[in-house]
Amino acid sequence: MRSTDGLGALLLIVARNAIGARFGVAERTTAHEPELAEPGATFVTLTQDGRLRGCIGSLDARRPLDRDVAENAVAAAFRDPRFPPLSAGEFPRTRVEVSLLTAAEDFPVADETDALARLRPGVDGVILRCGSRRATFLPQVWEQLPAPREFLAQLKRKAGLPTDFWSAQMCLARYEVKKWKEP
Repeated sequence: MRSTDGLGALLLIVARNAIGARFGVAERTTAHEPELAEPGATFVTLTQDGRLRGCIGSLDARRPLDRDVAENAVAAAFRDPRFPPLSAGEFPRTRVEVSLLTAAEDFPVADETDALARLRPGVDGVILRCGSRRATFLPQVWEQLPAPREFLAQLKRKAGLPTDFWSAQMCLARYEVKKWKEP
């Protein structure tokens, strides 16, 4: 098996090539590696000049890693509802980041105070579920929202809930990521 740095380099190439194929550009080729066929859950984040340009991903490892990265890269570039589809002119200045998620683990908490005390800033990616509402923040979001209270409040907002909402039916899960980013 490749080192994690080697795997990350491959995943970045897979993501860039999947987007580039839409513009008739394949910058580099990848060799077939067995670990790319293993199931994996990833998020692909696109940035331009340090600002978010798209981010789409999978929370569950249900498809081969290379396919998950490729499909999430295309979705981040062309189907993130927060942004217009990426143009060919933007592609060269767009930087790709791939996050490989560990399996999410339920994170039972007694109440919001318990959740705030036990969250690990900079480490935990968090999934929030309440009824039909669901949202997640990757661990990287802690860089913009370093205080657990604000992190959780904005996650609730993302799920369409009031920032001061709490319910006994709220369920949390957490995961970690390995991430790789183009320079």
